[in-house]
Amino acid sequence: MRTTRRQFLASTAAITALPALPACARGQAAAAGDIAADRLLAATAEQLLTDDPNQATSLGIDKGERAHLRSMLQDRSPAGLARVAEGLRKRQAELGAIDLETLSPVMRTNVQTVRTAIQTALDGFAFPYGDVAVGGWRNTPYAVVQNVGAYLDTPRFLDSDHKIETAADATSWLARFEAYADQLDGETERLKIAYDRKVVAPDFLLDKTLGQIALTRGGDVGKWDLLTDFSRKPNVTGDQAAAAAKIAAGRIAPALDRQIAELKRHRAAATPDAGVWKFPDGDAYYAWALRAATTTTMTPDEVHRTGREELKQLQAEMNAILRKQGFTKGTVGARMTALGKDPRFLYPDDDAGRREILAYMTRTIQDMRAKMPRAFHTLVKGNVEVKRLPLAEEPGAPGAYGGAGSIDGTVPGRVWLNLRTTHLHTRYSLATLAYHEGIPGHAWQGEYTFKLPLIRSLLGFNAYSEGWALYAEQLGAELGAYDSDPIGRLGYLQSLAFRACRLVVDTGLHAKRWTRQQAVEWFATTNGSSVEEVSGEVDRYCSWPGQACGYKLGHTHINQLRRKTQAALGPRYDFRAFNDAVVLGGNVPLTVLDDVIERHIADRRV
Repeated sequence: MRTTRRQFLASTAAITALPALPACARGQAAAAGDIAADRLLAATAEQLLTDDPNQATSLGIDKGERAHLRSMLQDRSPAGLARVAEGLRKRQAELGAIDLETLSPVMRTNVQTVRTAIQTALDGFAFPYGDVAVGGWRNTPYAVVQNVGAYLDTPRFLDSDHKIETAADATSWLARFEAYADQLDGETERLKIAYDRKVVAPDFLLDKTLGQIALTRGGDVGKWDLLTDFSRKPNVTGDQAAAAAKIAAGRIAPALDRQIAELKRHRAAATPDAGVWKFPDGDAYYAWALRAATTTTMTPDEVHRTGREELKQLQAEMNAILRKQGFTKGTVGARMTALGKDPRFLYPDDDAGRREILAYMTRTIQDMRAKMPRAFHTLVKGNVEVKRLPLAEEPGAPGAYGGAGSIDGTVPGRVWLNLRTTHLHTRYSLATLAYHEGIPGHAWQGEYTFKLPLIRSLLGFNAYSEGWALYAEQLGAELGAYDSDPIGRLGYLQSLAFRACRLVVDTGLHAKRWTRQQAVEWFATTNGSSVEEVSGEVDRYCSWPGQACGYKLGHTHINQLRRKTQAALGPRYDFRAFNDAVVLGGNVPLTVLDDVIERHIADRRV
């Protein structure tokens, strides 16, 4: 039975009220330590919400004492980032003073997790450029690029997450809309600082960025979709709609124009060099980005070699299936390329094809939800919907991404699909994508964090979350998704091989000085993925160094722990109990996950 946070605090308070008997002295000390640590973690959570108010809205907790956050956006200026870093330094000093030996195992995990997240972020803030994700995955050296920036994030957030159900909601939306201009100008100031430090994105990324921000800017401000949608909301008055139009024309459009001008200055100085090795401190930056993304200390050479070794193993299995299906000539990559061009496995590249993809993804997620009792003892609802990405975001976005919704369930988790062309997706790859992004992947796993202390819902570690999502693909296969579908199993194995390729390509770009074209050609020919798909992928690795390496390394680590658990427990091993242990422990660094599974093994041995 799972103990809620409220029950835990009540029980620990009751323990501390008991007489100080020698036999329970140690338990009382642990309870007192847990209470003190919980208070500090709660205060840290509130600080993180203040630093990034969007999280409070996305989680559905911008109410009561946090209602003021509903009118705020993240400060993206140099001064704003400096305040965040200073606040984190103070919190880390307080957390560092906690004696872990005085804590219960669960609270020790919480404290270790938060300490790691903050220290990793502080190490990132030591570089005077880029974005640092505090307990998140989107670390980037570029303040604005094809998949980073307020010009993308804020319109999507205001359209999708900031619900307008009351007059007060409309008022707070307007406050955020006005703050959007300040976000843009703050980023533009950081772009200027980066330019002086010779931190300039590659020319091919800047070309994409300028194309996308032009879509956001548009020609006629009065025709912005965001304004039109806002004015049509039932709780928006005519005066509020007029105020939004005035803010757009008087503040936001000029801020976008200033950012566009600065990006054009960057473009004039840009080169085609794809990797961060070109920065004055590029090697050090990549070492940090790789550590942040993988929660390991693996070197680029070790990651590169691991990718090639795992790819070889996966393609051996793919080769056997391909041969049985009559595909016998050429490399595995060449045969998968041919498979990907087979009309039998393609969707029409039109709106009818897009609707078919969205419907299939929705149906596949629903089917897998019904199988979850076979994989877990402890279940969540799996509140998720499938949506198409906004058009302005599609050119620079990956094929899909997803995550959990709000804690109160009013905002569902989402699987966002890039449908700029349906050829990004094949009929034999979509089921695996549904498991990865939806259930039992990101959306499913994220709901478990809602049962943990709030701070744990705010923090995530790329290697765990993406490793879990790949493990979710594996669970789909283990639950029978491809038992009578060998081509679908090829899609699943290609997905894993895709992530092994990422280890090679990411390190190739940032440590081995691969060109973009070299990376695209190697990726497409080796894995049999389309050039269209991997071109967007390679561009993503250029702007998010290291992030792509978390997937396969995290997946491999979870499986290593599963084999270790099976060997240690023998007949006491329980498939569902192991999955529970991984997901109920929450999103943690891989080193902390080791401790979680060690406790699971010890508990099952009793």
